[in-house]
Amino acid sequence: MAVYQTNSPEETEQLARRAGEKLRDRDVVAYRGGMGMGKTAFTRGLAAGMGIGGELVSSPTFAIINEYRKNGRRLCHFDLYRIDGYDDLYSTGFFDYLDCGAVLAIEWSENIEGLDVLPKETIWIAISQTGENSRSIQIEGGERFENLGS
Repeated sequence: MAVYQTNSPEETEQLARRAGEKLRDRDVVAYRGGMGMGKTAFTRGLAAGMGIGGELVSSPTFAIINEYRKNGRRLCHFDLYRIDGYDDLYSTGFFDYLDCGAVLAIEWSENIEGLDVLPKETIWIAISQTGENSRSIQIEGGERFENLGS
């Protein structure tokens, strides 16, 4: 597990950009963290690092899923805040996305953890607030995320 500190949304995006450069197709990124912790900012950075560009990334709160494609890469960004159980998750088409070859970024993964539906290789990112704009970001997902530097 690697732990990073950021002091602004821009620093959070830059860290995520470096993580995004290391993502492979079919990776699943599951976020843990409350409202306003920077999960969407992190996803913007992932998209930029994947070569998709983060400027269009927005929270999929009402759509549940947003898809971004560019340069042969695909990022599927889920917001599971309103998902309450297996049937709700199934109705999103989530299980089809697991097999589509895209990178999945899942906000509010806490809402599905008890369902045992995420792959064992899931990359876990926990974001917690340490100050008004500062965050502690823990990444569990193997050696490729251990030395993201600055």
